[in-house]
Amino acid sequence: MHVTLDAVIVAVTDDRPKVLTVSAPAGSVPRLPTGVLREDDRTLEAALRRFVVDETGLDVGYVEQLYTFGDSERQPGGERLLSIAYLALVREAAPSADAAWVDWYDLYPWEDHRSGRPPVIPELIAPTLDAWVGEARSAPERSRREERAHVVFGLGGVAWDGVRVLERFELLYETGLLEESTARRSEAVRSLALQGDHRRIVATALGRLRGKLTYRPVVFELLGETFTLSQLQELVEALSGARLHKPNFRRLVEGAGLVEATGTTAPTGGRPAALYRFRRDVVRERPRPGVGTPWTRG
Repeated sequence: MHVTLDAVIVAVTDDRPKVLTVSAPAGSVPRLPTGVLREDDRTLEAALRRFVVDETGLDVGYVEQLYTFGDSERQPGGERLLSIAYLALVREAAPSADAAWVDWYDLYPWEDHRSGRPPVIPELIAPTLDAWVGEARSAPERSRREERAHVVFGLGGVAWDGVRVLERFELLYETGLLEESTARRSEAVRSLALQGDHRRIVATALGRLRGKLTYRPVVFELLGETFTLSQLQELVEALSGARLHKPNFRRLVEGAGLVEATGTTAPTGGRPAALYRFRRDVVRERPRPGVGTPWTRG
């Protein structure tokens, strides 16, 4: 069995969420930063931080273990490949020449609902899923497929759930709508692919991060020491793929005690905007200090 560590490194700049990738040989797709554990690495996290610097030239801040991937088909033939994936949050910086930031909505264009439902859903995904439901060999299987398609993609009157990122990716894979699909249909969703199952790993990270918006103040790891409430809202919208009601968002953030005013302002081209900072005492005062679930509002 061969074991690797994979890093999903996320930054948000100018309302665009991004993932750091490493260049692959000419003619192949990029991959996530990947390394192996050495005898002199004291911990898995220390190994991760070491090889991320080696491969990308960047130091990472917030890091958490994401998931372990070990399906037998990850590496056809030979030894089994086990991958321990980590999620890291950073503020964007210029990586080394062999690394590049990619917009994660180029990886998953069906996930960005900030301007309404993406056209790819009604134009390609929904009709393909309808056909997939119709291909079922029995009435019970047809019912299960229909329920799965509706719940995962918010079809048939079911509300969209932003956390179901991995379920959507796996359904598109299964129905042949991705470049990676083993039984690909004649028309796949136009999107950026990654090496092996790395796009599945990133989908797992995106779902985890969206879920954490509800109970952990992780968004503040992606901001500077001070920020405006508009910058905070744009960041949450970028991560969730949903637009927020500005007055309600501000009432939620201020009422929950997540931020405190610094007494200073930032120029905006018009009226100066008040600057805030994350109020760290909130993690001791509340068991779930998050910013809500914006995707449940449609």
